[in-house]
Amino acid sequence: MNIAMIIAGGSGSRMHQDIPKQFLTVNEKPVIIYTLEVFQKHPAIDEIVVVCIEGWEQVLWAYVRQFNLSKVSMVVKGGDCGQNSIYRGLEEIAKTHVEEDIVLIHDAIRPMVSEEIISDCINKTIEYGSAIASIPCAEAMLVSEDQKDSDRVFDRNCLKRTQTPQGFRLGKLRDIHKKALAQGITNSIASCTLMIEMGEKVYFSQGSEKNLKLTTVEDIDIFKALLLARRAEWLKE
Repeated sequence: MNIAMIIAGGSGSRMHQDIPKQFLTVNEKPVIIYTLEVFQKHPAIDEIVVVCIEGWEQVLWAYVRQFNLSKVSMVVKGGDCGQNSIYRGLEEIAKTHVEEDIVLIHDAIRPMVSEEIISDCINKTIEYGSAIASIPCAEAMLVSEDQKDSDRVFDRNCLKRTQTPQGFRLGKLRDIHKKALAQGITNSIASCTLMIEMGEKVYFSQGSEKNLKLTTVEDIDIFKALLLARRAEWLKE
């Protein structure tokens, strides 16, 4: 079984808005609904679990009913950080699923994720046991100790920019979370970083520049433009 776990536990402080950014409305639809609809429509996704910021659970359930998101099976209260939110979600999923089930962890604020990205994440997880949506680093990368100047270049060919979804077997990821907590690791940035911190290797899957994470107001502007954009017919894939 393939389960999408949508992480919507953040408050969105960097957006400087009065409500969490995943609930901001863009073109008369909340951001989180754009995200959920992609997984709802994907034929290989069997179930959707949402880890939601505390106090917004009933709002989310109302949206689930309004937009007919039938694959959403549970809404779990988020934790005090991303790592804790993911662990809470895994613990709930484990009550009704087996260890070999695949969990795709995805940010609620990446609404432009595509069917192709989701499919590749599932396929790579089946093949390798993990899959981290990622893209090459196209910019020149400079190392700075003080954030004011630099005298060192980092080889961009050795870098990957990670995104979500990030796919794992349920049992494996849950076990890693338990071991991390036992070692005092409580606030790893992402599932891929937690895996590496715990000595595990991760594998890459397809990402996209369009798979934008909505962090600032400028990202909302880009998201609106992407919704309106249509690729020119003469452009090659």
